[in-house]
Amino acid sequence: MQSSELEPRLFLASDIDSALELNNANAPAVGEIDRLTLEFLVEHSLYSFAIGAETLHAFCITFAPGAPYTSVNYQWFSKKYSEFVYLDRIVVSETMRNKSLGAKLYSAVEQRMVKDRCAPLLTCEVNLNPPNLGSIRFHNRIGFREVGQQDSKPGLTVSMLAKELR
Repeated sequence: MQSSELEPRLFLASDIDSALELNNANAPAVGEIDRLTLEFLVEHSLYSFAIGAETLHAFCITFAPGAPYTSVNYQWFSKKYSEFVYLDRIVVSETMRNKSLGAKLYSAVEQRMVKDRCAPLLTCEVNLNPPNLGSIRFHNRIGFREVGQQDSKPGLTVSMLAKELR
């Protein structure tokens, strides 16, 4: 595998099937979705990045304020902030975990945000109940801080996170 295959690139329409499979293999850490929903998310995203060529190893999808997206977590940030980028989902294949792919996707989003001068905050949420301890540690390590909590649905409490970009 070439090292360039492990660098973020723009998400392509041809990534949909692989991304859908990868996404749903990682439920409940990310919500299970169908093909139409994934196509909608990518179409209305601000930035969508992927890692992998022959095999899709990871991807992420982000939204800007005003997107036609009804996620209760996205809506929470929309009410609290006027300028932000919301990282809706980030998925890394199980076989490629702990190889910095998640960090590379976050870095790609942050670099693009700074280049485009689109917003000072990158936001996301992490499951507290049930706890996603690896994700909590990861987000703390890369500079996110908790700005609130909410019950997204019965039995699911999330930590709302934000990172200021300079």
